[in-house]
Amino acid sequence: MVGNMNTKTYTRRSGLAVFSGALALGALPAFPRAQTASSTAAPTAASSAAVPRVHALSLLGEPALPADYTHFPYVNPNAPKGGEVAYAALGSFDNFNPFIIRGSSAGGIGQIWQALLITNADEASTEYADIAEAIEVAPDKTWVAFILRPEAVFHDGHKITSADVVWTFDTLREKGRPNYRLYYADVDRAEADGPQRVVFHLKDPTNRELPLILGQLLVLPKHWWEGRDFEKPLTDAPLGSGAYKVDRFEFGRTVSFRRVPGWWGENLPQNRGRYNFDVIRYEYFRDASVAFEAFKSGQIDIRIENIARNWATAYDFPAVRDGRVVKKEFPHQLPTGMQGFGFNTRREVFKDVRVREALTRMFDFEWMNKNIFYGLYTRTTSYFSNSEFASSGLPSGAELALLEPFRDRLPARLFTEPYTLPVTDGSGNNREQMREALTLLKAAGWEVRERKLVNAAGQQMSFEIVLYDPSFERVSLPYAQSLQRLGIDARVRTVDVAQYQRITDSFDFDMTIILDPQSESPGNEQRDFFGSSRRDEEGSMNLMGVNDPVVDALIEKIIQAPDRAALIAATRAMDRVLLWGFYVVPQYHTRMRLVAVWDRFGWPEQPVRTGIDLDSWWVDAAKAARIDAGRRAP
Repeated sequence: MVGNMNTKTYTRRSGLAVFSGALALGALPAFPRAQTASSTAAPTAASSAAVPRVHALSLLGEPALPADYTHFPYVNPNAPKGGEVAYAALGSFDNFNPFIIRGSSAGGIGQIWQALLITNADEASTEYADIAEAIEVAPDKTWVAFILRPEAVFHDGHKITSADVVWTFDTLREKGRPNYRLYYADVDRAEADGPQRVVFHLKDPTNRELPLILGQLLVLPKHWWEGRDFEKPLTDAPLGSGAYKVDRFEFGRTVSFRRVPGWWGENLPQNRGRYNFDVIRYEYFRDASVAFEAFKSGQIDIRIENIARNWATAYDFPAVRDGRVVKKEFPHQLPTGMQGFGFNTRREVFKDVRVREALTRMFDFEWMNKNIFYGLYTRTTSYFSNSEFASSGLPSGAELALLEPFRDRLPARLFTEPYTLPVTDGSGNNREQMREALTLLKAAGWEVRERKLVNAAGQQMSFEIVLYDPSFERVSLPYAQSLQRLGIDARVRTVDVAQYQRITDSFDFDMTIILDPQSESPGNEQRDFFGSSRRDEEGSMNLMGVNDPVVDALIEKIIQAPDRAALIAATRAMDRVLLWGFYVVPQYHTRMRLVAVWDRFGWPEQPVRTGIDLDSWWVDAAKAARIDAGRRAP
């Protein structure tokens, strides 16, 4: 089921994958990276003869769980079923098709479909059979085959067949969001080899993660979509195959999903102890502060907090004081990626890297962490923060060997200076950073005249920071004020989610807060994040407009890395190039999941690598009776 914390829901790189502090469960299909398990010699044709069938694929060697595993190790296999959970969603929705650009899709809609393979939240870069009961991989990596479970059916009883898989793949590549064409670019074709076996023929056998990318395909019912236009927003409740189906909805206000009784996958090991709620409900709010008030009043059950000040000061209300609401900090072991003010380098004002570096120096993290964040955050200094892929110091060894051929295209400092960010004393008096910034701006053709920063034509530097969530104003307004001290006309504008989506889809913005999520095995998604080919394609995740042949070359090195060591070297090399390109003003990250919850739930005691996996939570009947008796009904 898509949407737990160990899968990557690459919707937009601007924070829209998180709705008002609650997880956007199943917002879009995820695309984890993985490598096929080892196999013995076999024919090169897409035949199953002599090709071993495996129950899981892993990028990191052998899967941790054997073929006869009984359940994921972090779940409670005897978790009770029943009850309801309510999440908050921010904005609105008018569409049940999350696979297209048009419309705003409903929160949680991805959980009505199952994928060929499923992730284990406690294991990196590994996936286990789900709709597929077994996987075959050609020894020369030119094809991968999935053998479907005979018991797997859609909610109307139609068996899931290879024809559905082929139709889904072809439709997403032809009519889906642009990232599908990118992710599937190295797949030649999909073909049905009988009703229960589907074969994907691969163009590039060095693209080692393709089998797992394909394994994350959410299988759609071909027969249900016949006669419907896939490229238009969908207003009918779609037919699924997962543990949940659409129950009730009112566009723009609420949508709920009900657990399917007698679901075909309920007793399979990968699902045991999971999908325990009878009903999962999303309530929509136009404003984040209103959503928080709804949580405080008991209309919303679980809140994933992403604002440090709230965590420190906003949870002093009666339900917290008397123990009905509890605050929990769940440590995680995941890469935190990059969050920061992203420059739209398509704009003339940001084309000069010296301008971007100057504006980077004006972000006073130490003051903000002290006065706004209550010391809860760590400064981000890599696109792959909190992981072994983060670069540091000077390039050497394999990294240097990768960068050396591009020396004449890269900043000389990349080879002689460690990438560092300014560190202030937290007083708010960052005069040294201002002097450095003005020096860089002067070299780029800007100077201060009559307290305005102007170019040779006398035009003042002017740009807008566009946001979709008012909570980000607390970070953006102080930053804009520091820029105004340089004579820059920097403004902050907050729009609604739908407008923000249109603005970022069409790159009609100057600066915005971007989120670059990263996995424990970077791969094909880097083309969408930073590839030149995606710079001008509507809906691309390359919001900053990165257009660098060196980055493109290093992305291919990442995708084709023959082993983990080569992958680390290539990713660190690309990280350096991106950092020295100053495409973003890095902000901060935390290594904790901050969760506030009405105390009516149970969750597994064993810590999980991803911090939390809400699919493994359940309603504790005794707790719920006490809580529900004393709080306002939804």
